[in-house]
Amino acid sequence: MHHALRLARRGLGRTAPNPAVGCVLVRDDIIVGRGWTAPGGRPHAETAALAQAGGRASGATAYVTLEPCSHHGQTPPCADALVAAGVARVVIAMTDPDHRVDGRGLERLRDAGIQVETGVLEDAARDVNAGFILHRTTDRPLVTLKVASSMDGRIATASGESRWITGPAARASGHLLRATHDAILIGAGTAVADDPELTCRLPGMEDRSPVRVVLDRHLRLPLTGRLVSSAASVPLVIFADAGCDSLRRDALIDAGVDIRHVQPDAALRPDIAAVLHSLADSGITRLLVEGGGQIAASFLNAGLVDGIHWYRAGRVLGGDGLAALAPLEYANLAAAPRFQRMTSTPLGDDLLETWRRQA
Repeated sequence: MHHALRLARRGLGRTAPNPAVGCVLVRDDIIVGRGWTAPGGRPHAETAALAQAGGRASGATAYVTLEPCSHHGQTPPCADALVAAGVARVVIAMTDPDHRVDGRGLERLRDAGIQVETGVLEDAARDVNAGFILHRTTDRPLVTLKVASSMDGRIATASGESRWITGPAARASGHLLRATHDAILIGAGTAVADDPELTCRLPGMEDRSPVRVVLDRHLRLPLTGRLVSSAASVPLVIFADAGCDSLRRDALIDAGVDIRHVQPDAALRPDIAAVLHSLADSGITRLLVEGGGQIAASFLNAGLVDGIHWYRAGRVLGGDGLAALAPLEYANLAAAPRFQRMTSTPLGDDLLETWRRQA
């Protein structure tokens, strides 16, 4: 199952709205087939593993990170494929929260006389499928906040200089993080000031760039900027006010930009929950938030940050530097969200800490 989970992680950022699943087929203590969900969600992991195993799948044990599907979609059910292949035993990490499955895959396997075991490395499987689970159960994607700052939590000097606070290893890690998410989000201020591409630029992984999302209420994004000029090749979504300039909106649409409207919240800021629901409706299951301090604070204030990747550089910029987080709205310490540190990894002279929100 550990091997199946490693295979599943290969699909992160490429399978939405489907889950990233891994499957390993073992017969006589030999791996005879393995597979993971292909880009776009098809073929499924079980189908790929069965195709590799061929006739050797008969009598084998299948280790699958998620309950095999039982419904007809673009492809026949994976549970039926396992039955037809003659596997003797199926070991499953977690059941599928999708209402179309949710135990029906297990039932189909057991009705066919196949031995079924569940709950093997379930916590690890839930971690891999956290975005898919949230998408199916709460109609929003998993939200990961990424911050790259100095030791004292600053993302730029007082003059606005920010390139580069962290070193090459940390920046490469950040690009890999982009590749494992379906979409990446920033605010209009960062987009206008930095003119970023928001793509994955690791050699050989250029095709892993996520959907780019900008919260731009008044359509400030320049038509000649990198984001808009590349919208025809790498998807770009802008969330704007319904009353924004129609001529500018039409020009952006002509450039290939997907313009969406959400009502601002009581503080006249984009409604974060509405943004997440809109992204979920278009199949986004994993969202990386890379915006500046105001965007990061907006997501934290809304209680919609599930995890944090914090890159800390060995620099001190001082109190006049630009803070990684804008002021938050917590009246007391008890109201502040708590995060559990999961990993701490040196990256050259920098440090990456990963944190998961505690319930």
